[in-house]
Amino acid sequence: MDICTKVTLRQRLLKSGKITLYFDYYPPIRNPKTNRMQRHEYLGIYLYANPTNQVQRDFNRSMLEKGELIRCRRQESVINCQFGFIDHSQLKADFLEYFESVTKKKYQKWRIVFEHFKVFCKGKCTFGDLTVEFCTKFREYLLTAKQLKHNRKSLSQNAAAGYFSTFRALLKMAYKEKLITENINDYLEYIEWEDVEREFLNQDELIRLAQTPCDSNVLRRASLFSCLTGLRFSDILNLRWNNIQEVSGIGLCIVLKTQKTKTPATLPLCDDAIELLGERQTGKIFVGFKKTLTAKPLKDWIKAAKIDKRITFHCFRHTYATLQMAMSSNPYLVSQALTHKNLETTLRYTHNVPTALVDTLGKISIKPKTE
Repeated sequence: MDICTKVTLRQRLLKSGKITLYFDYYPPIRNPKTNRMQRHEYLGIYLYANPTNQVQRDFNRSMLEKGELIRCRRQESVINCQFGFIDHSQLKADFLEYFESVTKKKYQKWRIVFEHFKVFCKGKCTFGDLTVEFCTKFREYLLTAKQLKHNRKSLSQNAAAGYFSTFRALLKMAYKEKLITENINDYLEYIEWEDVEREFLNQDELIRLAQTPCDSNVLRRASLFSCLTGLRFSDILNLRWNNIQEVSGIGLCIVLKTQKTKTPATLPLCDDAIELLGERQTGKIFVGFKKTLTAKPLKDWIKAAKIDKRITFHCFRHTYATLQMAMSSNPYLVSQALTHKNLETTLRYTHNVPTALVDTLGKISIKPKTE
């Protein structure tokens, strides 16, 4: 039988002259957040090393009593975790608070899912409330829910599928951190994705757009740069000059960790993309680029180029993916360039590539071919 970890309350004298309280775990326990073995945990409680009056002595005694109370609860929690007992105190803990804390470390989509879940549970949910039935009801809610900003419009099937997938990822995290005792995901059904037509620019349309004047120079540069690199809006918005680096044997590259998936990537730059960067400076590359430019200003530019398609800024990433898939015999390389975690996601861009386009493409370009 494994030895039960003992939790001991200890004191440490600091250089400041104060005493800090901490727990000593023996044998060490695995920290669920870092997944590393942990021996010590500091409580953030400090004592007077040399109390000079009764008030300070009373304060020390009170803090030591609180430290011992926390130690008892922590010892109980360790025993429950090691021997599989139900931790009733954990069941009463605020799941919404945990959800929000995770959201702060993720991208915008997580925040939207949190807000929908908050509406669904009417602002109150503990870990003990998380059952298969409860989570299934959230699935049903997403299938009929309205958008947060446009409450007259319902969520699309794919939006609901993506949001529920994110929620399932959260449940997996909570189970891994032993905050819930059952892997609820094993009993939940996915929301099926619908096949949708992804709008993109073909090579001729891309060249035509590049040749069409745009009222916002930074919108033009950022849009065409996305077509040539496949970067998402969030990555282009936050792209800085220190992300542009010379890589030995390759040349000038974008070296970054993507905002959405936190995936490290090194992406070689073509001459047209380098030209769009402009003169090297410091700070952000696309200064003045913002979300509002991707609404009416982008729509007006697309219309001026006589392109009769519903093109959003994200369609420029679709453009890069589709044209690259048309030219490449190795989908895995395209998947790497797009920082997709699943090759199947990349292969979605193969179904509507015109045969003529495959035959005529030499490379993605934003300039007319010269004789």
